[in-house]
Amino acid sequence: MDTLFKDRNQIEELINQADDKSETKNLIQQFDDLKQTRTPFYLTANELEQILNWKLRTQFGRQTKIRQNNTEENIQLITKTTFLLTHYDKDIETALKLKSLTLLFGVEIPVASSILTLCYPEKYSVIDFRNWRQVFNPATKKTYYTTNEYNDYLKRIKYLANKFNFTTQQIDMAIWQKDINENG
Repeated sequence: MDTLFKDRNQIEELINQADDKSETKNLIQQFDDLKQTRTPFYLTANELEQILNWKLRTQFGRQTKIRQNNTEENIQLITKTTFLLTHYDKDIETALKLKSLTLLFGVEIPVASSILTLCYPEKYSVIDFRNWRQVFNPATKKTYYTTNEYNDYLKRIKYLANKFNFTTQQIDMAIWQKDINENG
């Protein structure tokens, strides 16, 4: 785990490569601004689509038909409820948030983690096969994750974030770019 990065400079370089058009920074800023004016905070259908487009990239069109089952009212209600959920045990709180977001059509743990990450980059990170491969070095490509696996993964990301003084989202982005550099 400690061998993922040489130093802080390497992480900064990877972040800059990954977010070369500042798309991630812009989305995070957009949601930070909305949190100041929209109380309680929630996402609209358009904002959810922005996150899905950011996360899914070339696979964005894959579940369009399924996602059309989400209504504006349900998206706002589910995201508002998710963001309001709290629990004294942070692992349980995270599991509740992830599970509630999966009530939305087309949202599983990786996309739910993306929603949480872009809205709360200091607390969460995106989980996907690239980051999983870098952190756990599995022999097989993993695409489905449980909330327990996410919490284990997040603990490791938080460790690196604290060690190198970055947000969990920034470490996540650096790991993602590192995997692209190494594995294409």
